[in-house]
This record gives sequence, C-alpha cells and structure tokens, in this order.
Amino acid sequence: MGTSLNRLPSGREEHHHKAESIPTPRIAVVTVSDTRTPETDLNGQYLKQQILVEGLILAAYHVVRDDPEGIGRLLDLLAESDVQVILFNGGTGLSRRDTTYDVLSGRLEKTLPGFGELFRMLSFSEVGAAAMFSRATAGVYHGKVIIATPGSPAAVQLAWEKLISPEIRHLAWEITR
Repeated sequence: MGTSLNRLPSGREEHHHKAESIPTPRIAVVTVSDTRTPETDLNGQYLKQQILVEGLILAAYHVVRDDPEGIGRLLDLLAESDVQVILFNGGTGLSRRDTTYDVLSGRLEKTLPGFGELFRMLSFSEVGAAAMFSRATAGVYHGKVIIATPGSPAAVQLAWEKLISPEIRHLAWEITR
C-alpha cells in the first residue's frame, strides 16, 4: 500500500542530522550568585566540563552578582559576541535577590515555554511540589539562545542532562538557519 510512517525519518532526526553540519556551537556559561566565586562555582565547573566532553566550545564564562543591572549588562555583552547559546544558572527562584528571570524574561524576543514546563515536570519527581517555585526559562535574544536554570547543582545537572545536552546543537542550528 504505501510507505509506513515508521520508516520515514522524523523531523527531529532530520534536524539533528542538519545540525551536525554547522560549525561547533560556541557556549557561554553565566553563574548568577552573590556568594560564589570561580573557585567555588560547582555549577560553572560542571557545565564547563560537560561542554568540553560534548565537543562544544566554551567561549565565555562569568560569575555575576544577582543584580539586575549587572545581569543585563552581561547579557548585552554576550549577545554582541559570537556565542550561540548562553546558559545562566542561579537567580530564578522567588527570593527578593532572585532577579535573573526578571531581567531575561523582559528581553526575550521569542520564548520557549516548553523548557520551563519540562524542567518543572522533571524537577517534580526530585523535589515534589517545590518544583513550582522555579522560574526556569528559555528563549531567544538578539539571535542567541538563552537558557536559565535554578542555581542548585542538582537542578543544573538535571537541566543539562535531560534537556540542554540532547538538543544544544539543534538549538544552535535553529537560530542560524
């Protein structure tokens, strides 16, 4: 009768194949914290290691205080650079000092609501109802993919392993096509 749909490549497979043809994605890591330094930043150390293991390029790394003006200046600086993906961690909670989400969400030109939704869904199995406190978010700003996760090491690892790593090359390809 006809070709079974099971035998046709999925759009995801096709896009992943095409994503392999672009230059190696350049990634920036930003830890937002009032207390961490490059020496004590476990999240930054983890992400830098994973980026290298994945064969990606770590183009920039910063630790910035949880201050709206500082976060905004750094975002603008990185948006003018040659990175394709900017990974923020920290400052996405509900406390008075958590301002990463507020700065980023006000600037995102396109949002990826599925990232935050999936992150909270996955987090629920680990932290229960407290997952709803996360304001993890993602989107596009000046042609760069922006991803923001909570600052706990478990949250950063969960986001990297389950959501970011499997799609990072695909994300970089999508914003360049």
